[in-house]
Amino acid sequence: MDINVKENFIEKFKNYFGEETNLPIAFWYGNDRLQDEEIRPKNWMCIIGQLNKIRKGESLSFSADSVSCGGGKTYCGFAEFVPGLANFLSTGKERYLKNSDIAQKVINQFPVYPAPAKYISFKRWDQLSEEDEPEVVIFFAKPDVLSGLFTLANYDQTDLQSTIVPFSSGCGSIVTFPYQESKKEKPKAVLGMFDVSARPYVPENTLSLAIPMKKMQDMITNMDESFLSTDEWGKVKNRIRR
Repeated sequence: MDINVKENFIEKFKNYFGEETNLPIAFWYGNDRLQDEEIRPKNWMCIIGQLNKIRKGESLSFSADSVSCGGGKTYCGFAEFVPGLANFLSTGKERYLKNSDIAQKVINQFPVYPAPAKYISFKRWDQLSEEDEPEVVIFFAKPDVLSGLFTLANYDQTDLQSTIVPFSSGCGSIVTFPYQESKKEKPKAVLGMFDVSARPYVPENTLSLAIPMKKMQDMITNMDESFLSTDEWGKVKNRIRR
């Protein structure tokens, strides 16, 4: 991670979005873990809930043995979809899709992939070091902050769909989809955390915006010349600070 890029963003973000606005977190895959002990949950554990620790400044790495939720294990690239998922999503516990046929067609479109390394590691932006290689940056934010990030993500784009909102689990919206986008020449940002099952693990009035690092670097470069210095954004910024 280029430390100058890191510090430059922190300065600009605090200036345009307010000192109190939470910095994003970032993730990447690698074969070294960040903490001393391997995370081995005794019971079912939602990885979205664990991200609250990262947002508070703790740095963590997860392996296939660390993620006990079958969906989270798949969405992080550590496993195939569990049998019976179509029924689970439709006529089973979650009931998010009308029937199992629709659910299976949705599942077939999901961009699953094998994890390229043993661990997926998460750090808050200000904790990133020169040795880290973030692939995706994830903001958890309220609507006013998201409006600024969304508009900045579209600032140098002609595609009206340069930010996407795929139907997805919480971890799919912040890991699977944005990681796949990060491999593209023109990656898109991913708006998420609409998953009803994941909502209890994030603060109210909060959604996520996951941005591939390649796109994030362009957004940082564009900040000073963009709408963020206008009176219109100033009105929103003042409300964010209250």
